[in-house]
Amino acid sequence: MTSGVADPVERAAISPAADPGFLQRYGGTIEYILIPGAALVGALGVFGIFVALFGKNPLDLYFYMYQGAFGTWFSWQNTLTRAAPLILTALCTALPAQLGMVIIGGEGALLIGALAATSAALAMQWAPPLAVQLAMAAAGMIGGGLWIMLSGGLRQYRGVNETISSLLLVYIALAILNHLVEGAMRDPASLNKPSTREIGAANMIGSIPGTDVHWGLVFGMVAAIASYILIYHTVFGFAARVAGGNIRAAKIVGLSVGKLIMTICFLAGASAGLAGMVEVAAVQGRTNANLAAGYGFTGILVAFLARQNPLAIIPVAILLGGISASGGLLQRRLGLPDASVQVLQGIIFVFVLASDALYGRIGFLKGKS
Repeated sequence: MTSGVADPVERAAISPAADPGFLQRYGGTIEYILIPGAALVGALGVFGIFVALFGKNPLDLYFYMYQGAFGTWFSWQNTLTRAAPLILTALCTALPAQLGMVIIGGEGALLIGALAATSAALAMQWAPPLAVQLAMAAAGMIGGGLWIMLSGGLRQYRGVNETISSLLLVYIALAILNHLVEGAMRDPASLNKPSTREIGAANMIGSIPGTDVHWGLVFGMVAAIASYILIYHTVFGFAARVAGGNIRAAKIVGLSVGKLIMTICFLAGASAGLAGMVEVAAVQGRTNANLAAGYGFTGILVAFLARQNPLAIIPVAILLGGISASGGLLQRRLGLPDASVQVLQGIIFVFVLASDALYGRIGFLKGKS
């Protein structure tokens, strides 16, 4: 005679995936991995069809994308170098998202941060390299932070939509950069391509020992980890998430929403401004139009794909950095334009936005039979 109720041993043998309790506890976490992953796979599939229309084999496409991103140590270094600014600019979108704000102006904060960092370096040519580097980092972060604070201030005190204002500020930042680089800050020796004077080889931040990856990657990872701790393990972060969930309720319980908005926006802009400093001090050595490489816009995609989680931004930035790094190999081996990876990024963004409607609607992840 047997009982209809499973004994503890039998219950322990049930796989976690079939355990309703397990799915109720971890279904949300599984969703955050499964849905963006499915969106990424779907985007790659659509991009494969797009490439097939041009007479190219999609399997060759995927192979060369892997080779260009992760196939060799050289590819890995190229990928990590491109991931560094993506981590920092993604934080510019992810941090304000905790307050329910959609900031897409990381590109503008990067450019202003680069200009501020370059100005600091040129004004301190007499100082020791370490002092110059610290001054560049501080100037870049302050410049970028104040730039994004403009969007926060317009949102808080004038009711201007932060998405629109932050995007418009990108074009204002680009105009300021072009005006200064072609005018007051232009190096007379830069004839064909206007740029500022060089900050000096001694003031460059160099690479991580044993690699060709600059220290910007470490800066980005430290910033992402610090942001995670700030948002999820401090009173300030808890207050920000409460305000992001319901601003009216946050005001009722006495939270200073305006101060939260301004602080979060400054920290977000500081991250992107640091990315601009890194591009100057580790890659370009000066400020010029090459800084407008789209890292700020790609950082938006990284933040959305990571679901605004600062820790998840790190692997996602590496993945998107790898896709960007593979563009050159795709151009050489398949004859695709280098900009084809931007088409892929656009497709990924569309899939990520479309997949947002699936969260909370996958029945088997709720532990329901």
